[in-house]
Amino acid sequence: MRPIELALNYMASFFGEAPLDSMESLLAKDLVFKGPFHEFNSAQSYLESIKVDPPQEVSYRLVEQYATRHSACLVYEFIKPGIKTLMAQTFRVKNGKITAITLIFDSKAF
Repeated sequence: MRPIELALNYMASFFGEAPLDSMESLLAKDLVFKGPFHEFNSAQSYLESIKVDPPQEVSYRLVEQYATRHSACLVYEFIKPGIKTLMAQTFRVKNGKITAITLIFDSKAF
């Protein structure tokens, strides 16, 4: 799968358009996730965190998407009751798996 396809499939899983369990097949075991509130150094720890506190009543509106051979970037409006904010995520890809995700947003919205 191309990086943009992996990124969009990840979003579908996170935002409930696809089963949350489908995310696991997209991620490298040694995934590195960095965001304003959390950092993880394995797909297992990242997925466990999401299962403990799954995303609820969330949606997004894609604003822009960019991709290279080894990465993708999505800029989107995150929507949850009482919250609407612009976010960006970068996805690094190797051997058909997402190896790194960086989530960027203004945490004041939360």
